[in-house]
Amino acid sequence: MQASVVDGSMKSHGRGVRAFIGLVLGGLVSLLVSLSFTASAQVDQIFVGADSKVVESVETFKFRSQADQRRAIELSRRLRCPQCQNQNLIESNSPVAKDLRLVVYQMVNKGKTDSEIVEYMTSRFGDFVLYKPRLSPQTYLLWGGPILLVLIFGAIIFVTVRRQQRSAEKEV
Repeated sequence: MQASVVDGSMKSHGRGVRAFIGLVLGGLVSLLVSLSFTASAQVDQIFVGADSKVVESVETFKFRSQADQRRAIELSRRLRCPQCQNQNLIESNSPVAKDLRLVVYQMVNKGKTDSEIVEYMTSRFGDFVLYKPRLSPQTYLLWGGPILLVLIFGAIIFVTVRRQQRSAEKEV
């Protein structure tokens, strides 16, 4: 008799919890939908296509030569924005990226080499700003990890196939 009372109260309690969860989820969905419409209206003003010519002319700096300008643009493409983390300095619209583009411009105009500029950026922000991290003890796993995984999975596949062949030979 007690079990049925407990079961009955649990069922009515369960319905209330489910109704509450349904209301919360419905509210979250409607909030997300309204935010997505608001955000999609502003996307055109915030983001610029990465292949667009507009990206290269974010700021107009006066370089000593076309070669210096190309070098600065190439360097800015190789360096990751510390704030955005998924865009290079050219693609990013963040204030940090704008400041760093100015630093690259100034260093190129002072005659600094690419390695000096990269060294300055990595000393300030770490290897994170490099899209292609250097090979060092801290990055051995990063560079060797894919090769290691291929070798491990290759060994697993080899052992599995070999066992299947031996079991098939024993059956015949």
